[in-house]
Amino acid sequence: MPRRKSSVVGREFGDGVRHAIEQTQSTHRKIAEELGWDEAKLSDLVRGKGGVTEADVTLLLGFCRVKTPEVQRLLALFRETRERGFLQFPGDEQISTLLKQELLANEITVWSSLLVPGHLQTTDYMRAAVDGVAQPESVDYEMVIAAKLERHKLFHWSRTFVFYIHEYALRLPVGGPDVMKDQYIHLLGMAQRSYITLRVVPASIGSHAGVSGSFIHLGYEKFEPAVFLEGENSGLFLEDPTSIAVYTAVLKRLDDQALDPEQSKELITGFLI
Repeated sequence: MPRRKSSVVGREFGDGVRHAIEQTQSTHRKIAEELGWDEAKLSDLVRGKGGVTEADVTLLLGFCRVKTPEVQRLLALFRETRERGFLQFPGDEQISTLLKQELLANEITVWSSLLVPGHLQTTDYMRAAVDGVAQPESVDYEMVIAAKLERHKLFHWSRTFVFYIHEYALRLPVGGPDVMKDQYIHLLGMAQRSYITLRVVPASIGSHAGVSGSFIHLGYEKFEPAVFLEGENSGLFLEDPTSIAVYTAVLKRLDDQALDPEQSKELITGFLI
């Protein structure tokens, strides 16, 4: 099956428009008729495929009686569909968007250089990690933690996970000895699942392919792949072929540099002794 060209931001925009239409309790055909459109045009808009103007979007949202803040959000998303990347800030429900994209993905590959990957963090580790960072008053970190815990629902045999973790990320004593002991046990337990592969990049090799920073590679059955980069107060989805090729090359090199799964589990087990 060929992959669709709709982007992460296009899908986010399409979800918003779909919700607006659902609130009218009318059919796509009826709305298209009212606007003087072909039904296919409305369908493409909902799928985030483009082919419409900003004036078209505004007309549809007005017809659906969408409130001003949501109109502004959807128009901002619509404009983002013209860009090469999708940049989000905390107020844009960054974590929610990432979770939705991870739920759509069937292959999730994570490189984590500084901390245990968020997907694999225990609640105590997660809270200790949050306690150690600068916390802007504009961010509700209880909501952030709750949203991150939702990612635990991703673990299912229908998708595969590969986690590359630097040894130093495992050695960083987040939350103290008891928290770290529970975290190591949790990692070893998760590594037993058939659809999860855990690989440690040893400190002994020195410089490595992932020195530029952590990222998540999302592979989809129906869409082109995407890469997510998380900053201090923002997140960036990349989908252009050049960027995807660069990060794919990084993962290939990390695959060469990392310990194999059994060696990785042995190293983590050593931390418990």
